[in-house]
Amino acid sequence: MLRRRIARIDRKWTRDGVGSAVEHTPARPRDLRPARYFVEELMSGQVVRTPCGEHFETEKLFERHRRHGSMDISNLHDLPADLLDSLSAGAIASSHPTKWAFLDTETTGLAGGTGTYAFLIGVGNIEPAGFPLRQFLMRDYGEEPSLLRRLSEHLAQFDVLITYNGKTYDQPLLETRFRMARARHPFERMEHLDLLFGARRLWKLRLESCRLVELENQILGVERQGDLPGEIIPYYYFEYLRTQQAFKLVPVFHHNAIDILSLACLTAIVPFAFRAPEETAFRHGADMIGVARWACKAGRHEEALRLLRRGVDLGLPDDLLFRTLWDIGVMEKRLGRLDAALAVFTDLAASRNAYRLRAIRELAIYYERRERNYPKALETTRSALALEDSPELRRREQRLQERVARVKLSS
Repeated sequence: MLRRRIARIDRKWTRDGVGSAVEHTPARPRDLRPARYFVEELMSGQVVRTPCGEHFETEKLFERHRRHGSMDISNLHDLPADLLDSLSAGAIASSHPTKWAFLDTETTGLAGGTGTYAFLIGVGNIEPAGFPLRQFLMRDYGEEPSLLRRLSEHLAQFDVLITYNGKTYDQPLLETRFRMARARHPFERMEHLDLLFGARRLWKLRLESCRLVELENQILGVERQGDLPGEIIPYYYFEYLRTQQAFKLVPVFHHNAIDILSLACLTAIVPFAFRAPEETAFRHGADMIGVARWACKAGRHEEALRLLRRGVDLGLPDDLLFRTLWDIGVMEKRLGRLDAALAVFTDLAASRNAYRLRAIRELAIYYERRERNYPKALETTRSALALEDSPELRRREQRLQERVARVKLSS
């Protein structure tokens, strides 16, 4: 009886107002975990599957009508094919800009070695439409072989690899990763231009730092907003691996993209200074001195001398000015133009500077050996002794005193 009564009550309270039975839907358990977003759901792009697995890729285009600081992106496509010839010492004699690949990596550490992974690799290139950029991401360590395979396939269409500090870091790291994956790396057939060396040669005398982000600001006039410092990027990736919250990677993608775009725009500036330095409209004397030293090292002494003198005319800080005058004097002497060297050494000897003593010594040598003017050489040597007393100068003074005495006796 009790069971039938309970059943009647149950039927009464489980019917709707029209008399139809209400369908019970089991309640969903609440998900108390933090919201998680996979990168392929948050960013435009796609998961790419290869015989080695899968990984994530995204691509964006910096259109040709856009500017990056002071640089028009449209200018990149019109760069001359022989632009990289001088800066690469002839290794890249001629190559159209559409065959250049601009590469940068974001890694799990800055020390290198077999435990360091390139978790994000960006490759930009030049096209008539602008500057497309493809970025390859491994969402977990197991996706590295797939990423490397696609990177190799993508680079197959280019002849020149351009990086910033890539010869020291990016390329050796990637070669290591290819070896660890038991795959052949694509860099053997590509000429590699590391723009860092040219940039340092050009700007190190004027700028405190030649880091890419500094040149981007000082040379291109780009001011990054909310950018990640490079040293904390590995921690963002580790946090992503731990939480799978892909929004943590968005600023990493942006940092990588701007680095590569800045690299391309600086490539439109740096090589011109080495391709035709005497035709380059330098605004700072220090920049011209940097190129002049490169020309001198390359054995182009006459050109180097002209650039050094133009640098002096443009204006230099005192320390660099005196160093440059000394270099001019030494080069004129080596080229056998002693009158020109004498004029420079005389100017250096007349004022207080770090090269004054060396200039006075050069004058003493000139008067003794070239003019045979022993009294003048003795006077100049004593001027040097007033600045620095040394055994070498004392011996020269003694020798010149004896020669002056012999000349007097013979006359």
